Amino acid sequence: MPDSEGGLVGTVHTALPRRLLDTIFSPAKMVREVAEQPRWVGALLVCLALVAFSTWLIPPELFAEAQRRAALERGVEFPPLTDRTLRTFHVIAVVGGAAAFAVIAFLLSGLYTLIFAFILGDEGRYTQYLAVFAHASVIPALVSVPLAPLRIATGDAQFSLSLASFATFLPSGYLLNVLRLMDLTQIWATLVIALGAGAIDRRRSFASASAVVLTILLGFALVVARFLPA
Repeated sequence: MPDSEGGLVGTVHTALPRRLLDTIFSPAKMVREVAEQPRWVGALLVCLALVAFSTWLIPPELFAEAQRRAALERGVEFPPLTDRTLRTFHVIAVVGGAAAFAVIAFLLSGLYTLIFAFILGDEGRYTQYLAVFAHASVIPALVSVPLAPLRIATGDAQFSLSLASFATFLPSGYLLNVLRLMDLTQIWATLVIALGAGAIDRRRSFASASAVVLTILLGFALVVARFLPA
């Protein structure tokens, strides 16, 4: 019998802070609950706040320098920026980063729904995959905050912990760019999403779900790496 929140009477649903902690320390418990009652708004808002905060910690000059280098690589002259322009650029980066995160969350959740529910025939709804994605995304969003000082120290606003960290012997080029895009926290979150796919449809094994979502992650890295400088 449904209760007022759309769950089942007699089922205990934990509060958002508890679910976010479970995402890190007990993901199997979190995905079971979220699959049963797909609440996603609170988790997504927490992710947006963390992304915005970690971006705000980065000095605007660092973003401007990244844009200047990209322009020079394209053979375009990058004009000097005033303090006012830098402040505006900073606001755009903070707001734009959070907005981009939200768009990606909705689009990727739709992609997971398309693949699992429509192509592979699993029993799942868009809101279930969105709820799992929103909770899993707390992992990279949370880690982005302590990474901010490292980004400032390295002078790289895009610095992350990725597979490239273990491949320092590789020369600059396409393969290294692919590994840079395989962020370790994103891989962690992706495996939590695989757990979620199994909780949404119990017939789906963790191994098969992991193969699907990791292939998607790798596919994006292979495509995006083509557009990065060598």
